[in-house]
Amino acid sequence: MEEHFENKIAFSRTLRGSTLMIVSLLMLIGGCFVSLSSGSTSILHNEIWNSFFHFNSENNEHLIIQDLRLPRTLAAMFVGAGFAVAGAIMQGVTQNPLADPGLLGVNAGAQFMLIIIFAFAPAMTFPYIIYFCFLGAGLGAALVYGIAYLSSGVMTPVKLALAGAVVSAVLVGVSQGLSILLELNYDLAFWSAGGVSGAEWTQVKVIIPWILIGLLMAILLSSKITLLNLGDEMAVGLGQRTLLIKIGAAVSVFLLAGSAVSTVGGVSFVGLLVPHIVRFLIGTDYRWIISLSILIGAATVLWADILAKTINAPYETPIGSIVSLIGVPFFIYLARKQRRELY
Repeated sequence: MEEHFENKIAFSRTLRGSTLMIVSLLMLIGGCFVSLSSGSTSILHNEIWNSFFHFNSENNEHLIIQDLRLPRTLAAMFVGAGFAVAGAIMQGVTQNPLADPGLLGVNAGAQFMLIIIFAFAPAMTFPYIIYFCFLGAGLGAALVYGIAYLSSGVMTPVKLALAGAVVSAVLVGVSQGLSILLELNYDLAFWSAGGVSGAEWTQVKVIIPWILIGLLMAILLSSKITLLNLGDEMAVGLGQRTLLIKIGAAVSVFLLAGSAVSTVGGVSFVGLLVPHIVRFLIGTDYRWIISLSILIGAATVLWADILAKTINAPYETPIGSIVSLIGVPFFIYLARKQRRELY
């Protein structure tokens, strides 16, 4: 009887997960068509097909799709998947429901390194910029966890969130100071606001391999993160090498968040919202959480970008502002809920 009940629960979870995956795929495919067709110039869907299968270099609409809108669409999808999975990994490994690359200093560290490059190495090519973003992401996370731990030797979710806010504020403040001193206001404004409007093929071709590596690592670690989410002692008792899992998870987060920030700048809350939505719908199995976060994260940023270029056309609205309209209230709700559980 008990075995039959467990099988029924497993079947129900699989059915929900499969249904959610199909819906997410449809949202993603639909978003691709809308993204490629919408903008300052509306393009019919048949011209989108023709631009792929019957490309004409003398057709302005084909050039707009291939040179401007396609790299922008791909950037939005991969960046969204990267941020969402990075947040899911951080929440699973730290058992912190408030974990997010934007809230725990990862994004701020990467952005800080970008400003350093703009200031002292403006001629640096994009492939090398990626490496410095990885370094900055690691620096930001290390500062946050170090401050949270040194405060009392115990890291709680609220302490991590507060430490993240402090470190992010300091790094952003230093970045703004450098930008004013060295007249980099335009560059800082673009990266701080967040957006894929400036995405080019040179950037997309560089970030896609790194994000794919990070996503593959996350998928391979997903079952182990499920066990780690039960607590270190339980995971060790089940034969898991927790230190190696955490190192692999950290590398995956730095690859995903560093690549994403180098392309779009500061877009917070995607890594907070998406994993919570998936966990609410499907449970705590990270094999499902990681897989669905890839699709839903990609669809979230893609549709946010569609709103960004259509809500106040022909002007661009920062993606970060659109996502924050939902993310900030959700973060406040989670923080209050966590505080009630602690006290």
